[in-house]
Amino acid sequence: MRSRTQRDFTQVNSKKEDPLIISNGRLDSAELSDIDTERQKQSDREVPNRQSAASGGKNYLRTVLVIVMLPAAVCCWLLWMHSRAWERTDDAQIDGHIYPVSARVGGRVARVLVEDGQFVHEGEVLLQIDPADFQLAVHHAAADYKDAEATAEAARLGVSITRVGSETQIAGAFADIYNTEAGVSSAQEAEKAAFGQLAEAKANARKLNSDVERYRPLLEKNEITQQQFDQAITGAEAANAAVVARQAGVAVAHEQVRQAEARHAQSKSNFANAQETSRQILVSKARSEAAQAQVLQAKAGLEQAKLNLQYTTVAAPAEGIVGKRSVQVGQNIQPNEDLLAIVTLKEIWVTANFKETQLERMRPGQPVQIKVDTYGGRRWRGHVSAIGGATGARYSLLPPENATGNYVKVVQRIPVRIDFDDVSDSAFNTDGLLRPGMSVVPDVKVN
Repeated sequence: MRSRTQRDFTQVNSKKEDPLIISNGRLDSAELSDIDTERQKQSDREVPNRQSAASGGKNYLRTVLVIVMLPAAVCCWLLWMHSRAWERTDDAQIDGHIYPVSARVGGRVARVLVEDGQFVHEGEVLLQIDPADFQLAVHHAAADYKDAEATAEAARLGVSITRVGSETQIAGAFADIYNTEAGVSSAQEAEKAAFGQLAEAKANARKLNSDVERYRPLLEKNEITQQQFDQAITGAEAANAAVVARQAGVAVAHEQVRQAEARHAQSKSNFANAQETSRQILVSKARSEAAQAQVLQAKAGLEQAKLNLQYTTVAAPAEGIVGKRSVQVGQNIQPNEDLLAIVTLKEIWVTANFKETQLERMRPGQPVQIKVDTYGGRRWRGHVSAIGGATGARYSLLPPENATGNYVKVVQRIPVRIDFDDVSDSAFNTDGLLRPGMSVVPDVKVN
C-alpha cells in the first residue's frame, strides 16, 4: 500500500499546471500543508469556471435534443397520419383465371402440339384426336338424313293421293245417292202405273164376265147366236188373263221399287264410307308429320356428328401459358377428362385478406398501391373492386362453430378484390411479369 506522501507525489506530477516543484521525490509535512493550501485556493478559483462550463453543456445538450426530437416527432406524426390514411396487409396474392382444357369427345390422341410453360394464343390448336371414327359417323348420319328425307317426301305425296282419292270417292258416292234416289222414284211411279193397269184389267174382266152371264140365257132362248156367245166367252177369258198379267206386273214393279230402295240404301252407306276416307287424310298427314320429325332428327344427328368431328381438334380457350399437361400421344382419353390448363396473364387481380378491423373505412373504388415481392417491391397501381361477402373462414370446408363451449375470439380476415388500373390496356402484362400466385403487399388509401 502506497503511503500518503507517494500518493500526493503522484497527484502533483499528474498535473502540469501545478506550480509546486518537488525535489528528490519527497515532501515534508510543512511543504505538504502548503501544497494543500495552494490546491484549495486553486480549487476555489476553478469552481465558477466549472459551473459556467456545466451550464453551457446543459444548454448545448438541450439544443441537440430539441433538434433531434423535433424531426422525430414530425416523423412520428407523419407515420401516424399515414397509418390512418392507408391500410396494408401482407396476406395477399395475385389471382387469375386458370382454364382447364378437356376434350368433348373421347378417342385416341394423335398429336399434342404444346408443352408446359408454352405461351399460346386463343384458338390455337393444342392437340388432335384421331378423326377417322368421327368421319364415318358423319357419313352414316348423312345417309340416315337422306333416307329420312325420301320417306318424308313419300309421305307428303301420300297425303295428296289420299286427299284426291277421298274427294273422288265422296263425289262418286254422292252422285250414286242421287241416281238411286231417282231410280226409287221411277220404280215407285212404275208400280203406281202397274196398279192402275191392274185395276183397268179387273174392270174389263168383270164387264166381260158379266156379259157372258147375260148371254148365257139368251143363247138358251136362241136370241143370240152361238158365235156371239163364244166371242163373249173369249173376251172374258182374255180379260181374266190380262188381270193375271197385270197382277204379275204389279209384283214386278213392287220388286223393282224394293231393289231401287236397296240400291239407294247402299249408295248412302257408300257415301258414309267415302266420308270416312277424310280421316285417312288425317292419318296420312300424321304420317307425313312423323316423317318430317324423323328428317329433323336425322338432321340433328348429322349436325351432332359434324360437331363431334370438329371436337376432335382441341383449341386454346384463351390466351395464356400452358400448365399441368398430362396428355400424351396415343393415350385414349374420355370426354371431360382434364388434359392441361391455360393460365391467363391478362385476366388477373389481387386478392387481399384484410383483418376485419381494417375494413372500417375501406370502400370500393379506393386507390391501391400494389407492391410485388418478386421484383423487390416494384409497385403497380390498382383500385378496390369488391369486398367479400363473408370471411375466409366461412368459405372453408369446415367452418368454425363458435357455439361449442370453447370459443376463442380470433380476428377474422375478409377477402378484398383489387383490380389493376391498366388491365384494360392491350399492353398490360405483355411481358408476363405478373403471374397468379405471386405474393404482394397492397396499400389501400382509405382516407
